[in-house]
Amino acid sequence: MRKLLAPAGVNLLLGVPGIVPYFLVWYVLANGPLAALGWTTQDPNENDGMLLWLVVLVPVLGIYGLVWGLVNVRLARRTPAPRAAYWTVCAAASLAPFLAIGLF
Repeated sequence: MRKLLAPAGVNLLLGVPGIVPYFLVWYVLANGPLAALGWTTQDPNENDGMLLWLVVLVPVLGIYGLVWGLVNVRLARRTPAPRAAYWTVCAAASLAPFLAIGLF
């Protein structure tokens, strides 16, 4: 587990600006498909349609995903930990700031 401290710390730091794309994904899902299924309630002020959100979401998520992926591929090559454990720890560490803010 000691081998994963540095990648977990880097992904925790990457998770702080990751709050924005994670929130955008949740907002689009909550007001689109999940609201259509009845699992969430749609924001009554959201009447601009989904195309506007996709125009905002795709570049933000693409840039964040590219940076996150490149950093983690490089770190994965240098970390002597099992790959499954590495990617699980990194994904959890990246989501931790979003979940911490969402819970509080």
